[in-house]
Amino acid sequence: MLSFELTIDGKAHATGETFDVLNPSTGEVAGRAPIAGKAELDAAVAAAERAFKTWSQTADDELKAACEAVTAKIAEHADELAQIITAEQGKPLNGLGSRWEVGGAQAWAGYTAGLSLPMKVLQDNNEGRVELHRKPVGVVGSITPWNFPLMIAIWHVIPALRTGNTVVIKPSPLTPLSTLRLVQIMNEVLPAGVVNVVTGDDGAENLGGLMSAHPGIAKIVFTGSCATGQKVMRSAAETMKRLTLELGGNDAGIVLPDADPAQIAEGLFWGGFINNGQTCAAMKRLYVHESIHDEVCAALVEFAKTIPVGDGMDEGSILGPVQNRMQHEKLSRLVAEASEKGDVLLGGAPGEGLFFPPTLIAGLQNGDSLVDEEQFGPALPIIKYSDVEDAIAMANANPAGLGGSVWSSDIEAARKVGQRLECGSVWINKHGMVQPNAPFGGVKASGIGVEFGEEGLEEYTNIQVLFS
Repeated sequence: MLSFELTIDGKAHATGETFDVLNPSTGEVAGRAPIAGKAELDAAVAAAERAFKTWSQTADDELKAACEAVTAKIAEHADELAQIITAEQGKPLNGLGSRWEVGGAQAWAGYTAGLSLPMKVLQDNNEGRVELHRKPVGVVGSITPWNFPLMIAIWHVIPALRTGNTVVIKPSPLTPLSTLRLVQIMNEVLPAGVVNVVTGDDGAENLGGLMSAHPGIAKIVFTGSCATGQKVMRSAAETMKRLTLELGGNDAGIVLPDADPAQIAEGLFWGGFINNGQTCAAMKRLYVHESIHDEVCAALVEFAKTIPVGDGMDEGSILGPVQNRMQHEKLSRLVAEASEKGDVLLGGAPGEGLFFPPTLIAGLQNGDSLVDEEQFGPALPIIKYSDVEDAIAMANANPAGLGGSVWSSDIEAARKVGQRLECGSVWINKHGMVQPNAPFGGVKASGIGVEFGEEGLEEYTNIQVLFS
């Protein structure tokens, strides 16, 4: 039984109540997390404000060294963190699962540690000198989702630290344990109050809402659904908080007629089914030219049949369960509706507990719920098209705009199609492969701002122009 306390001002902070965190594979209690309320949040923000006074004045090379020390701590505790992620999130230890997530978190932390935002001289002549400085914003409030609990925490926290900010992080109540442990080990190498963590069960005291309205928090970084992101934005308006919102996606993939079905099948599968489809930038809709539609469907089915699904703690599992009951019910509804209209090629019916087999459904079109809504699970609708102009129009006919992909043997032709997609990232012959040196963010309803790279680092700063 895993059990962790809050970390506030560098110390363990007990609360009077806890809540159960369930293992999605078994339904059993994986651990217990503390229930924090307004008092604990206020204490965490106050600690972060105190720490900011000195942390914000820390030399750039010392900030870099501190982020490198955090990176080393993640590596030191890699297997422990992976075990916790699997216990609470359900994803397998192997494949693109928990060990891969911890490795990604370590890679992102290490890369971001090496970035910097030096002062820029805009003018230096007989009329005077003008400098552009990047200044930390203050206390950053991080609200993270349940699909990649550790990696997204690192995506939020390390850029904040690297730019001289302090942090209060609130993980999803479905997957709080890995973040509670992560912040514990971070505090072994960071000054007190620089990173604090609060958790709650989203009951009477909605910590997320309290954070987005809190006058002591200067910026909110939120990863989650479009609907919740809108609430964060409204709540943050009163205090004019800076915002980075990475929201839901309904990413489209377009397969051009010259693509090789056998060659792209594996990439298509993982584009749609990475993390069991529970990924904002997973491929959620696949448009395939009529000339190769049947061959692509057949190749996808054959590859999908080879993927073992099971308990995340089983070393042989490659995909695990859907993480929670609410998401499982939404997925089941969308698949059931799609099954009545389309052709179920594979899967189509829920398994035991929260398991759901990889599901491929052809014969659908825009307007069908599985195509229009973000399923966030292991089901992929396949839509046949005859003209590439129609495919582009259908791909763009959605309020979301996170990512997209084009699949073709002609890279230049694919690039031209990709540039016409209304989304923040486009991949050619792959999908969803984000990397720490490339900015990532959505357009339209998929969010505001970007993460990763220098552009992502800038989001944690205010500009100050110095004239002399």
